[in-house]
Amino acid sequence: MNTDAVGHTHRLELADQTLREWDAVVLASDPEVGIVLDRSAFYPGGGGQPPDHGVLVWGGVQTRIVGVRTGDDLYLLPDPDDPLPPPGTAVRGALDDDRRTSLMRTHSALHLLSGVVFRDFGALVTGGNMEPGDARMDFGLPEVPEGFKERVAQACAVEIAADRAIQVSNLPRVEAFAIPDIIRTATNLLPPDLEIVRIVDIVGLDAQADGGTHVASTRHIGGMDVVKMESKGKGFRRLRVRLRDTVDGP
Repeated sequence: MNTDAVGHTHRLELADQTLREWDAVVLASDPEVGIVLDRSAFYPGGGGQPPDHGVLVWGGVQTRIVGVRTGDDLYLLPDPDDPLPPPGTAVRGALDDDRRTSLMRTHSALHLLSGVVFRDFGALVTGGNMEPGDARMDFGLPEVPEGFKERVAQACAVEIAADRAIQVSNLPRVEAFAIPDIIRTATNLLPPDLEIVRIVDIVGLDAQADGGTHVASTRHIGGMDVVKMESKGKGFRRLRVRLRDTVDGP
């Protein structure tokens, strides 16, 4: 299975998460269905990470992209008030850099959070969601240890300051599942027919199967506040986090 393509679109963001602009050709264009490119760096969303926004520039005009969806192809959803590039048009794609970068930081922060909670408390993830700079993660934790929120916050600050590298690799399914605890969710959400598994590894802390975009190291997450802990039914705890632009010491 080619994990670098959806339908006819080659997915550039999986190989280069720093890419923000690129050239492409429109393969299909429909105001209701969306725009299909031969090459795209728009992350379509998944794993709790929302899709990218941005623009396509062509013929002296631009088309704002306000969403992305996957199906038999990767469809970029245009702003309904903008012109639509016809098939065959050469375009320049550009992501909303602030949104993508914030989502990369936020997604990496959630992996760091889940790694810390699993390492220190043995709890698996039961759910999560993120927006740029704000996120929540739910854990299966029957009892709340004393000072849980504060201990998690302190441990996360230590791991951010440690500047651990965040590496991405693609492994055959058998090799991926040979890695201990590679699934950090209470339920294995990977499709049974997925042959190649994308692994995001916070080196020395956390390795998980994941399809999203991430920063290069934990220090690039920036400051992260654990702002609230909530009980979400018997044995389920929710941690809410918010990012800051500065990095505090441990």
